Amino acid sequence: MQPVERNCSFTQLIEFEIEPHQQPGLVSALSAQTEHLAQHYQGFLSASVQASDDGRRVLNYLQWQSREAGEAAFRGFESGEQDFWQLIRAHQAKGVTFGSFQVLRSIERSADNALQCSLVN
Repeated sequence: MQPVERNCSFTQLIEFEIEPHQQPGLVSALSAQTEHLAQHYQGFLSASVQASDDGRRVLNYLQWQSREAGEAAFRGFESGEQDFWQLIRAHQAKGVTFGSFQVLRSIERSADNALQCSLVN
């Protein structure tokens, strides 16, 4: 029997509340920032930038190999290394909500199109 692989990945969610005309610029800025994170921080797994249908909310989803990797990147945000606060001001965000989550279960499709679920013990 194969040992169960521990999936200890860590997810950060940052939601921006904006005016719809700010959406294209914010999406571009977050995309560039995410590319920077992928190149400069160890433990980066994946990311996405999502927008609500009404254009008033943008969600930045970042997944890391561990909590430590995600927190190191967030410290870069706080220190101004990524100009995160400038990004908020430039796109006139009315509100920003931060959330972080430990991944406990992950369901995905395998190469043969079956569903597989990774569990954390």
